[in-house]
Amino acid sequence: MSERIVLAYSGGLDTSVAIGWIGEETGAEVVAVAVDVGQGGEDLDTIRKRALDCGAVEAVVADARDEFADEYCLPALQANALYMDRYPLVSAISRPVIVKHLAEAAKYHGATTVAHGCTGKGNDQVRFEVGIGALAPDLKVIAPVRDFAWTREKAIAWAEERNLPIDVNKKSPYSIDQNVWGRAVETGFLEDIWNAPIEDVYSYTQNPAEQRDPDEVVITFDKGVPVAIDGETVTVLQAIQQLNQRAGGQGVGRLDLVEDRLVGIKSREVYEAPGAIALITAHQELENVTVERDLARFKKTAEQRWGELVYDGLWFSPLKDALDTFIAKTQEHVSGEIRMTLHGGRAVVTGRRSEQSLYDFNLATYDEGDSFDQSLAKGFVQLWGLPSKIAAKRDLHS
Repeated sequence: MSERIVLAYSGGLDTSVAIGWIGEETGAEVVAVAVDVGQGGEDLDTIRKRALDCGAVEAVVADARDEFADEYCLPALQANALYMDRYPLVSAISRPVIVKHLAEAAKYHGATTVAHGCTGKGNDQVRFEVGIGALAPDLKVIAPVRDFAWTREKAIAWAEERNLPIDVNKKSPYSIDQNVWGRAVETGFLEDIWNAPIEDVYSYTQNPAEQRDPDEVVITFDKGVPVAIDGETVTVLQAIQQLNQRAGGQGVGRLDLVEDRLVGIKSREVYEAPGAIALITAHQELENVTVERDLARFKKTAEQRWGELVYDGLWFSPLKDALDTFIAKTQEHVSGEIRMTLHGGRAVVTGRRSEQSLYDFNLATYDEGDSFDQSLAKGFVQLWGLPSKIAAKRDLHS
């Protein structure tokens, strides 16, 4: 059997051209691997046929939507993961599941090399290659677009010369990556950071400025897992999908961000993540009710580091693995219901209830029934401020 190379295949121009190009340049057989993470668009059978028509000896298509939701989106939700406090890791969490399927396909088909279609400017090259190195360190990696300076024009010419079954005339002004957790849009006129996004940029969300009635939703969590919407049982995937529709219909989850890429440059990205933002907002509020103060404070530090690790392509790293264990521990009591109003581009929490709640009405109230012993407060305040008071006296006389 000839040497085999496994290619991360999207069905688009670059990776379709890469099938034949890799074969011609290396003499190896190419196995195309396409992974459905809820990105929508063409069905898997269509993508598989295109890969074969472009010269792949085999095309593997994997419906990983539930796997992606349960094993990648859910940990991101429980970590309240927002890179730079805003970006819900739309692309970053999809790469590890794709890498996992690439590594499995390479082992099954006896491949020695994995290929991807990433450029040298982005984060995804790191996510693919570091992930492969962690799961299958013996595999080599090639990146035709990055390593051989492929441009769109070169790819179109290559496809036309060989009559590949690709529509090379359809050119979007944007570069788009999407999955069930959200949608990322860049390039084109968005590269001028003074230009405002236009409605044509958006697909997952409706214009929040349009007049429509508010949508009230109740999300039920069990140990940090969304298990019901308005009392109807859902899987994690269904929870995300339903909130993509409902929150997206209210314009929730639009983000316009200049972010710090791993490679050291700043990049303007426009994101849509209605389901992710609605779920994270609800989950954060339920944690406010059920997680003890010092644990909650420390968890915020862990959340930030978790998000940075995932953004930087270190999903399979020892620190990320250790933080997963910590975060899982924090979810033991995160059970209950959150009521939210979705309207005008915002997801606003209006109610919360939990049998695991740490909120005590009788301690919190200022009215009749107050059980808080205020006589204890005077001594507490004096002791709490004592170190600062002693230091101030020293400084006053120095």
